[in-house]
Amino acid sequence: MRARLALLAIAFAAPAAAEEMALAKGAELRILDKLTGQLTDTDLPVDQSVTVGKLTVQLNECRYPASNQTADAEAHLTISDAAVSAPVFAGWMISTSPALSALDHPRYDVWVIRCDVPQLDLPDVEPLPEEGEGQPAEGGATTDAGTGE
Repeated sequence: MRARLALLAIAFAAPAAAEEMALAKGAELRILDKLTGQLTDTDLPVDQSVTVGKLTVQLNECRYPASNQTADAEAHLTISDAAVSAPVFAGWMISTSPALSALDHPRYDVWVIRCDVPQLDLPDVEPLPEEGEGQPAEGGATTDAGTGE
């Protein structure tokens, strides 16, 4: 019985096998200027950079699980602020856990959306309605959610 428990303890203590990662040629990033509220989505090739306001974002590498192209994109970024000599961020960001390793900047936020995977066909999505579209006309019937009134 003790031998079985010891074997079980060893089996659960062993690290999980690392998943094979594939390299992408680029990534889709989202940059938020918190002062103006402006969102910038950009497709950035590896070893290229984009400047938004005072922020320059360079993509060094993007990788994703080879078995699941839509899961956990991991991008290595170097982010510089024109007002500071050293990079304000240099490291890995994970698309599904942006707070795990986030840019700590008073004005900007940066997120990794996905790696560019050429053979990946994403579904077409209807755009969001413009402000005011889809709203009931003046005097139209509306209901209060949850009350049925």
